[in-house]
Amino acid sequence: MTTVLVCAVACGASLLTFFSGFGLGTLLLPVFALFFPLPVAIAATALVHLANNLFKLGLMGRHAERRVVLRFGAPAAVAACGGAWLLLRLAGLPALATYQLGGRTFTVEPLGLVLGGLIVFFALFDLLPAFTALRFGARFLGLGGLLSGFFGGLSGHQGALRSAFLAKSGLDPEAFVGTGVACAVIVDVVRLAVYGLDHITGPLGILRAEGGANLVVAATLSAFAGAWVGRRLLHQWTRRSMQRLVGAMLLLLALGIGLGLV
Repeated sequence: MTTVLVCAVACGASLLTFFSGFGLGTLLLPVFALFFPLPVAIAATALVHLANNLFKLGLMGRHAERRVVLRFGAPAAVAACGGAWLLLRLAGLPALATYQLGGRTFTVEPLGLVLGGLIVFFALFDLLPAFTALRFGARFLGLGGLLSGFFGGLSGHQGALRSAFLAKSGLDPEAFVGTGVACAVIVDVVRLAVYGLDHITGPLGILRAEGGANLVVAATLSAFAGAWVGRRLLHQWTRRSMQRLVGAMLLLLALGIGLGLV
């Protein structure tokens, strides 16, 4: 059941990513967090996210607009270092509170509250018209890179802001996807480097010990399948109804993470 759930989310979220420019890390992190400690879930999500972005880069990279990638990706890489550094600091802070519910003990941690708040924020991009219609001119690409890179380094939630800033760059649909995935790969590589081997191999060791390594591989292959299908449906689907559904799910998941339920 665990494998089915994770693979279904990975495939569906990867498919969604082709239309929205974001979704895989946003949805997959809370699902991994249902079965593993939050730092382990973050590491597992980062690996699936990077592998899927590299796969999409192979599919769409030739359509990337290099000028936009440079203007957006360079500041994003710098800011991702700061976001990843903050993540490591938050992960080391003591718990804020514990409480009992249904005979179980739950812990509210600073990292969980921050990630829950971020997921709420990015869910608004899916739910509220004022946010879904938000667009920025091309002159703000550098600022967009800084903001997207920082949140990408902190929690992996970089796509919503990236899409908002790239949407007004005069890119056709294929160039939009190719440019976005190129920028995403830059941030993923930087944040994994900042997390360092200790913060990647440690969680991966826990994954292996609990039989989760196979789950990461299965999720990665499922994400590949979703990306492959999305490539073929790129010009056929609209995304508004999907955004609303995803946004509602994110609000519930963010509440669970913030309260230490997941």
